[in-house]
Amino acid sequence: MNKTIVVAIGGNSLISDPRHVTVPAQYEAAYATARNMASLIVSENRLAIVHGNGPQVGFILRRAEIAKNELHMVPLDSCVADTQGALGYNIQTAVRNVLGGLHQIRNVSTVVTEVVVDRDDPSFRAPTKPIGSFMDEKEARMHMKKDGWSVAEDAGRGWRRVVPSPRPVEILELDVIRQLVESGTITIAAGGGGIPVIRDDQDHYVGVEAVIDKDLAASLLARSLAADLFVISTAVEKVCLNFGKPDQKSLDEISVSEAKAYIEAGHFARGSMLPKIEAMVEFVEASGKSGIITDPEHLAEAIDGRGGTRIVPD
Repeated sequence: MNKTIVVAIGGNSLISDPRHVTVPAQYEAAYATARNMASLIVSENRLAIVHGNGPQVGFILRRAEIAKNELHMVPLDSCVADTQGALGYNIQTAVRNVLGGLHQIRNVSTVVTEVVVDRDDPSFRAPTKPIGSFMDEKEARMHMKKDGWSVAEDAGRGWRRVVPSPRPVEILELDVIRQLVESGTITIAAGGGGIPVIRDDQDHYVGVEAVIDKDLAASLLARSLAADLFVISTAVEKVCLNFGKPDQKSLDEISVSEAKAYIEAGHFARGSMLPKIEAMVEFVEASGKSGIITDPEHLAEAIDGRGGTRIVPD
């Protein structure tokens, strides 16, 4: 039976080498990721792809900083929209070219996606998500005063802007995405976690200065589409306990209860594996289906049950 599968691909799928970040280099990375997904994209399964955009948003903000004496700054919701278009174009072209090389034809489309967040989300009162380039303290204080930024010192590496990262609540284009996915179109949606919007006092949708976690948005999409499988592609083949330590242990399969216990024990870093585990737990608990976390190179094997870390219901 054909399945509905949602795959979230991370930054390493779009920038494989931090020394090569040009648009052509990003396309090559997207093409390599599409090749790793070849067995999935030529299958008759229904497929939605969610991508990250952290480095690319940083590039846009850096260009704006350099050009600040000539051009306007770019609000974050527009940055996300820009990257959804540009990265969606890269990914859909890569997927289409991989299909062509295998003498297969499938429709591929990108949906510019708005995601509603709660304007009373606690993150708006205490922004913590670092974005953009590093600054010295003087420049950071200047942005605080002139642009109203929240700034913070980042692990001894310098100062950075910090923004809210509210939880995703609703995907506005869900019906369109569902129609495309169910028609067999490989659909790229909710890129970068989605364009963050709130409902104002007039019940209008308004973009906000925030970024939504890509994996949490992908989990929401998977649940909303009643997906049969949710896959998060990241930088490591398997989830590990005591990551980077001599007693590091990779995990082949864990239950939701085990995942929660590992979270409670502090095994997963907040800016790294933690949101992926949290996103997967939300999907598995709500759907009763399984999920997979792995890297692009082992994606096909993991879906076939021969790799990655599988998160299963209790």
